[in-house]
Amino acid sequence: MKRYEGRPADCTGRLEKEIRTYDFLDRLGISYQRIDHEVTSTMEACAEIDKTLEAPTCKNLLLCNRQSTDFYLLLIPGDKVFKTSVLSKQIGSSRLSFASGEYMEQFLDITPGSLSILGLMNDHDHRVRLLIDREVLDEEYLGCHPCINTTTLRLRVADLVEKIIPAMEHEPTLVELPRQEQ
Repeated sequence: MKRYEGRPADCTGRLEKEIRTYDFLDRLGISYQRIDHEVTSTMEACAEIDKTLEAPTCKNLLLCNRQSTDFYLLLIPGDKVFKTSVLSKQIGSSRLSFASGEYMEQFLDITPGSLSILGLMNDHDHRVRLLIDREVLDEEYLGCHPCINTTTLRLRVADLVEKIIPAMEHEPTLVELPRQEQ
């Protein structure tokens, strides 16, 4: 795997949602690095990418309440466990479950396996509430997909907090999830 600076020089064959992500980051003046790779579908598959990017990839989970009326995008470190009961208490929403891929596509223009905080740029109706585990903010960099899981970007966490999230107009709620017990 090779790390590149910024967007691809030639976007031929790339999906519009990926190109739209690069356009969004470029408009904000965000510098980023990129690795193109095979489809990743597990955190284990992300380990080599993390090593090459020198940035941890976050787990991104799209959640909803039982009635599928409230939706949440949760970012947590890849080695943390998601516990519904702990998160539910912190955000005041009971009976959380994983939202269907249909909602992911409808609200974020992302297919399952490609979920990324950058998809919030497509949530113009603000249907999805952003939740970030505090430990994500302790890192200097993070890895995330540009709305497609065949590329991973290395972004500065400071740029995410100070420029990207405000531009997406999704005020984050900070949460604290426990580490996996050994």
